[in-house]
Amino acid sequence: MKLIHLSDLHLGKRVNEFSMMEDQKYILEEILKIALEERPEGVIIAGDVYDRPVPPAEAVELFDEFLFRLSEQRLKVFIISGNHDSPERLAFGSRLISGSGVYLAPVYTGRVEPVVLRDEYGPVKIFLLPFLKPVHVKRCFPEEEIGSYTDALQKAVEELPLCPKERNVLVTHQFVAGAGRCDSEELSLGGSDAVDVSVFDPFDYVALGHLHNPQKAGKETVRYCGTPLKYSFSEAAHGKSVTVVELGEKGSVSVRTVPLHPLHDMKEIRGSYEALTLRDYYEGKAWREDYLHITLTDEEDIPDAVRKLQVIYPNLMKLDYDNRRTRTRSELIRETEAEKKTPLELLEEFYEKQNNQAMSETQRAFASELIEKIWGGDGT
Repeated sequence: MKLIHLSDLHLGKRVNEFSMMEDQKYILEEILKIALEERPEGVIIAGDVYDRPVPPAEAVELFDEFLFRLSEQRLKVFIISGNHDSPERLAFGSRLISGSGVYLAPVYTGRVEPVVLRDEYGPVKIFLLPFLKPVHVKRCFPEEEIGSYTDALQKAVEELPLCPKERNVLVTHQFVAGAGRCDSEELSLGGSDAVDVSVFDPFDYVALGHLHNPQKAGKETVRYCGTPLKYSFSEAAHGKSVTVVELGEKGSVSVRTVPLHPLHDMKEIRGSYEALTLRDYYEGKAWREDYLHITLTDEEDIPDAVRKLQVIYPNLMKLDYDNRRTRTRSELIRETEAEKKTPLELLEEFYEKQNNQAMSETQRAFASELIEKIWGGDGT
């Protein structure tokens, strides 16, 4: 059983006031070609189809065309809503179009029925679980103690009609504790939306959406496929791809990626204004048409620098300076912000940077007690 795993299309997105529609049309065409070559049984789209709950008309038209082209290849398509989507709008007409092989996760009610595919090894059950907050699950199970995202997902998984002897695939859109984030994602304070990866132990493969960098989450079979395009300069070094999953008999799963090649890449370059505008520097460079973040190292600001540089680099998205003045200002800001924070807040920040996850309540309580002892009494 071969499946293609996609997520976080963010159709209709604008980056630094640049519309990404042309780039999104281009990359969806490339994905259609990959699907034609790979010939999977199905395509998974793990949330954030659109960039906002009420998407622009051209984004809806683009997604409609993409689904139609996938159906022309006689592929099953499995779609859930992400935190950027409206689950009600995305699920509209789901019972009608499921007959054409396009399965849209309905609004969560506490009950999720799988879509069942079959191959020579028997059934593969695909469970579509849209983006959930604790309040969504608590509403369905008011008698349960649900105080965290892990509690919520644990309860949602417990209610699924799983058969341990069969192959089970989960499609969901959550942040798994320990995974690496980037600037284009929505962050929750202190990592409060983190879900422990152990919640997903019953599944042969978990197709995750939400994080933009392709990566495993704890183990190879719990995976973020990442966005098909770069949506911030924190992703400039990422390699974008689609994930191809092949399930053999129970317990046999292989995962690989197929690289994607965008219409415009995202790159960061730096240097003096004079150096960057010398013909010998930029002529013949293929990346001149890419989306650029330029950092000028001149000590003095260049008047109207953005307009002048856009004559050479038409897709310049962001311009800043790195010089004595800006470094001094950044250091002063950091020092001022640090002075306002308590020792515990500084320790929490350090811990999260080192571990890619927030401190637990137990760790926080222990650290707080230790800090009180160190700073208490005579201050020694």
